[in-house]
Amino acid sequence: MPVDLWDRSVELMIDSEDHFRCVRNSREAYECLSTCWPSKSGKWLMVARKRCMEALEGEGDPAEAEAAFIKAAEEAGILRT
Repeated sequence: MPVDLWDRSVELMIDSEDHFRCVRNSREAYECLSTCWPSKSGKWLMVARKRCMEALEGEGDPAEAEAAFIKAAEEAGILRT
């Protein structure tokens, strides 16, 4: 399996503004999207899941997974800026 570290970590506010989660790669992103995401629907949520899975399988670009994950976090209102 290819190494999939993103250029920068993506920080999320999970459960409250005082609790942060740092996501550094497609594996962590996919886990987060599947287990602790605040919503179960959304255009970017679906895109991010797909892009992260493709990156994990070595069939997609980790940078595209990162970009989709950031858009999904913005859509969900949990991206820490």
